[in-house]
Amino acid sequence: MATIAIDYTPAYDQGGGIGRLVRDLITALSIEDSLTSYRLFVAGASRSQLPPPPGPNFTWHPVPLSAEWMARLWQRARLPLPVNWLTGHIDLYHATDFVLPPVSRGIKTILTVHDLSFVRVPETAAPNLRAYLNVVVPRSVLKADHIIADSQATKDDLCALYGTSPDKVTVLLSGVDPRFAPVTNDTLLKSVRDRYSIGEQPYIFCIGTVQPRKNYSRVIQALAQLRAEGLDLQLVIAGGKGWLEDEMYRTLKDAQMQNYVHLIGFARDADLPALYSGAALTAFPSLYEGFGLPILESMACGTPVVTANVSSLPEVAGEAALLIDPYDVPGLTDAIRRLVTDDILRSTLIQRGYQQMKHSTWSKAARQLRAVYERVLTDV
Repeated sequence: MATIAIDYTPAYDQGGGIGRLVRDLITALSIEDSLTSYRLFVAGASRSQLPPPPGPNFTWHPVPLSAEWMARLWQRARLPLPVNWLTGHIDLYHATDFVLPPVSRGIKTILTVHDLSFVRVPETAAPNLRAYLNVVVPRSVLKADHIIADSQATKDDLCALYGTSPDKVTVLLSGVDPRFAPVTNDTLLKSVRDRYSIGEQPYIFCIGTVQPRKNYSRVIQALAQLRAEGLDLQLVIAGGKGWLEDEMYRTLKDAQMQNYVHLIGFARDADLPALYSGAALTAFPSLYEGFGLPILESMACGTPVVTANVSSLPEVAGEAALLIDPYDVPGLTDAIRRLVTDDILRSTLIQRGYQQMKHSTWSKAARQLRAVYERVLTDV
C-alpha cells in the first residue's frame, strides 16, 4: 500500500484562502479514503499544538521550524534536505502551496498551483514576494511530476506562461462545505452583526485579505456613488491585513466613507454563513483569482453575487452572478444597484446560485484527488 505525504502547513497557519481550501480538502479525503497511509507534514508546529489527526490512517509529522525558515533553507539556500527525511518513508509527496521541496530519488511529486496572479497582475503583489515566486514557482512546476490547478483558467495560465504540457495539469475544483446554507435565525444573525459592530443597515459583503488584487477601492467608490443616490448601504470587508493596502485607505478617506465601511478583520469560520446570509449581496470583483470560493459560499447561503469577468471567476459563477469589468467603477455601481433594487433579478440569481454551487462538493474533489494520486503513483 502506498504512503503519501501532504503539506498541511497552509491549513495550520493560514486562516482563510488556501488554508481553508487545504483543511476542507484533507477533511473530505479522510472520509473518502480510509485505507491509504497519509502523513501530514506541518512546518512551525509541535505535536502538542495539533488536534487529533483527521482519520486513523493519517499521522502528523510536524517540525518546529516555521514555513518561512523552511523556504529559506529549501528555496533560497537550496539545501538538499529531502522532505522525506522529516516524514519518513513515502511514495508520493503533495506540495499544496506553490513550492516543491527536495525529495529523494524515486519519490513521485505533485504540486498545487492556486493561481499565477503574481505574473498576470504583478502590480498587486508585494515586490519581495513577487520576486521570490517568479523564481521558485517555475522551478517547482518544471520539477514536479504532476500539477494540480484550482481552475481551468489557472491551467491555461500554466500552459501559456510556463509552457507546461496540458497533460501534466489536472483541474481540481474546490467544494462548498455543507455548513454554508441560508441562516434565517434572526437572533443568530443579530448576534453576528453585534459581534462585528456592523449595525442594522443593509450591507455589501466582501471577503478576502486586504490587498490590491481584491479591488476593494473600487467597491468603496461604488458605495459612495450609491449612497449619494440615496441608497442606505454600508460595506463589510472580512479579511486579514495584507499588503499594499494604502491605496484602499486613501480611497476610504477621499470618498468620506469611513462611517459606512466596516473592516472587521479575519472573521471566524463559524460566523461566515451568517455574514453571507445577512448581506444584501456579495461583491467579489477581484482583478484575478485562481478559483473564487466566496462566490459559491455566497450562493450556498442564498445571497446574490457581483463578480469580475476575468480569470477563473466566470468559470466559477456560470450564469448565476452578475459579471462586470473589475476596472469599471460605473459598471460595478450599476450591478450593485440592480441587485439591491430589482427583486426579480435577485430571486433569479439566488435560484441559479443554488444550482451552480451543487456542482462543487469536497467529497467529489477528494475522490478526484485520490484518482490523481493513483495515476501518478502508477505512471512509470
